[in-house]
Amino acid sequence: MTTKRIKVKVTTKKLNIKKIIIAIIILLCLIISVVYFIHQPVKNIYITGNKYVKDKEILSISKLNNYPPYINTYFMNIKEKLLKNDFIKNVKVKRKLPSKIYLEIEEYKPIAIYNDNIILSSKKKIKNNNNLEYLPYILNNIDEVYDSFVNKFSKINDDVLLKISHIEYSPNEVDKERFILYMVDSNYVYITLSKIEKLNKYNLIVNELENKKGIIYLDSGDYLEIKD
Repeated sequence: MTTKRIKVKVTTKKLNIKKIIIAIIILLCLIISVVYFIHQPVKNIYITGNKYVKDKEILSISKLNNYPPYINTYFMNIKEKLLKNDFIKNVKVKRKLPSKIYLEIEEYKPIAIYNDNIILSSKKKIKNNNNLEYLPYILNNIDEVYDSFVNKFSKINDDVLLKISHIEYSPNEVDKERFILYMVDSNYVYITLSKIEKLNKYNLIVNELENKKGIIYLDSGDYLEIKD
């Protein structure tokens, strides 16, 4: 019995040097792109919604004033830093390529000046470091109705709030939440907190005075009394 020898043909694959070089070049380009992106600084910062906290202060608080590397902003707790400011109620941080950051600010509303402090709609009293002088001044003690005062006065439109010069707490036997408002235009308004939103119609009410000065009773009866 004879055995046959079978020759096995071994084929060797030649390395495609050209494809390897192209792959290496592509990989290097990707690495360079990633490194460039990581070190790319923030180029544009857009801040909206702020009225009382200045852009410069927002940038300083958030540590964005030095325009750090864009990738770092994901780890900087920007929102948490900004929420430590008494005026800032909420912050939305949005990022868009290439290297753009959008800060949408929502602020608490300043309502009045009380004992040289600003009352915010958050019910906090803070020092007037922002030098807000156009807010109405509260003339006497309102501690007894403080929370209700803040809740209700927060609903007054800004344009009407600007027209209030001074606020006097003036309760009587019938109404423990009654106030007298001394207006910039020399009118007086009697108002109770439960009806505070009527004050937003102040401009329409004043038109009925026909350029005369008077007393506007919005606490009860809703009527006008023209001064002599």
